[in-house]
Amino acid sequence: MNIFISWSGDLSHKVAVVFKEWLPSVIQSVEAYVSSEDIDKGARWSSDISKALEESFFGILCITKDNIDASWINFEAGALSKSFEKSRITPFLLGLNRTELQGPLLQFQSTIFDKDDIKKMISTINRACETTCLEEHRLDKICEVWWPELNNKMRRLEAEATSAGSEHKDKKVSKENISEEILL
Repeated sequence: MNIFISWSGDLSHKVAVVFKEWLPSVIQSVEAYVSSEDIDKGARWSSDISKALEESFFGILCITKDNIDASWINFEAGALSKSFEKSRITPFLLGLNRTELQGPLLQFQSTIFDKDDIKKMISTINRACETTCLEEHRLDKICEVWWPELNNKMRRLEAEATSAGSEHKDKKVSKENISEEILL
């Protein structure tokens, strides 16, 4: 089964790449598509993305504070939801609460960075595999084996995002302080 992983921005891209590498370890019948990793140099990117969207019936939208309003993610979500009966889309929220999600993405059941919630997402992906799906107890064992790797990588990305956010805030505060001193 093909899974389209949508991203926009640096942190979102890193999350997408982590999922691209991790998902096939958990469910071997899954092929994850991330545009930056799967489009050959010299290829027409728009045609390649269109083909991947057409062939995918499951999508993960990597949503962060930086891209919560990204129009490209909304476009890809719309393209993925082409078949209301078969398509499944989940916004994966890193560094966000479900209450922060707005607009068209609210119609989809989101996934937060939480072991149990990610297991639910994996279970949904597994059921969507239909003929190649794993037995639930086997999937639980596989998730337990691979969870530490995903957890470690996502925690590092969260820390990186928090650090970058505080540095940006510190710089802004410093500029504000300088402006105040000049005006005094």
